[in-house]
Amino acid sequence: MRILVTGSSGFIGKNLVLRLHDIGGHEVVPFLRTDTLKDLRDRVRDVDAVVHLAGENRPADPKDFVVGNADFTRDVCGALQAQGRRIPILIASSTQATLTNPYGSSKRAAESYVEEYSTKSGSPAYLYRLPNVFGKWARPNYNSVVATFCHNVAHGLPIRIDDHSAALTLAYVDDVVDDFCSALQSTKPGVDYREVRPSYFSSVGEIARLIVSFREGRDSLFVERVGTGLIRALYSTYVSYLPTSAFAYPVPAYRDDRGGFVEMLKTRDSGQISFFTAHPGVTRGGHYHHSKTEKFMVIQGSARFRFRNVVTNATHELHASGEEPTIVETIPGWAHDISNVGSGTMIVMLWANEVFDRNKADTITSQL
Repeated sequence: MRILVTGSSGFIGKNLVLRLHDIGGHEVVPFLRTDTLKDLRDRVRDVDAVVHLAGENRPADPKDFVVGNADFTRDVCGALQAQGRRIPILIASSTQATLTNPYGSSKRAAESYVEEYSTKSGSPAYLYRLPNVFGKWARPNYNSVVATFCHNVAHGLPIRIDDHSAALTLAYVDDVVDDFCSALQSTKPGVDYREVRPSYFSSVGEIARLIVSFREGRDSLFVERVGTGLIRALYSTYVSYLPTSAFAYPVPAYRDDRGGFVEMLKTRDSGQISFFTAHPGVTRGGHYHHSKTEKFMVIQGSARFRFRNVVTNATHELHASGEEPTIVETIPGWAHDISNVGSGTMIVMLWANEVFDRNKADTITSQL
């Protein structure tokens, strides 16, 4: 499918163009601010669909809302009609189209031109009233407050919040372009008023708090619940604003004559991940836990694990090596240690189900 994309170099446009490339089987025909109306008429002749993303968000003169949003959409639809094209058109409008401010009025006028084109031509039209869209490549101080916060926090700049409780409705750019791509597969005539899901509901203050916590996590090693939903999308967005000088950061390392111990990350409710090294012949551990549990995996070298039940004195021994990845569990009430029985440095990854607390370590020394 050949798809004309207006605003292809903008925030949503860049993400859509990349997604279409990832999917394959599509050719993007860009239309940029430097192009002319003649270019527009020429390009709509042989495309299979139009995605209309271009518009004005923050012009110096409010009158330019009409020129960049309403008038340009009229030109896009006029070019399609002049060429006798009956092809799908998708337009990115705004939830503000229901408002009477200059921006909202210009967006509603743009929608009306698309609706008229669809009615007259019988072509499919997909109309999206987007909320605040955020994600990688959004321009700070232009596209969204999320972009501004992420950029400033990632670069060590202050952020300004006038009203912490101000409500925000957000859509993640990956979800937006996914829905765009899905809509373009449909050929149903008429206007399809679509909503991007999921939408996220939060406040300016909460969004700022989360973004700041991502930065602070580099010092505390605590990572938020970044695996799903809004926090996942926010974290991905924040990281995308890091300068190259911040692509890496140090973590604490503790070394002695036995080897080293390094903490990697900590979670609020699922423990922490670390790794340690041990020189040949070195034994670590020699303790038991009442509630704490751990998972060990030897990454490099050869290890002997010993266990002793602190009540019955029953014992158990096993070996593990980096050649055959194996998880070894520590069991509450069983003293345990680990020895490097190989000829080189041993490297072991360690997960503990709770973050280490010196005041409540749950680690009792016990000989094996």
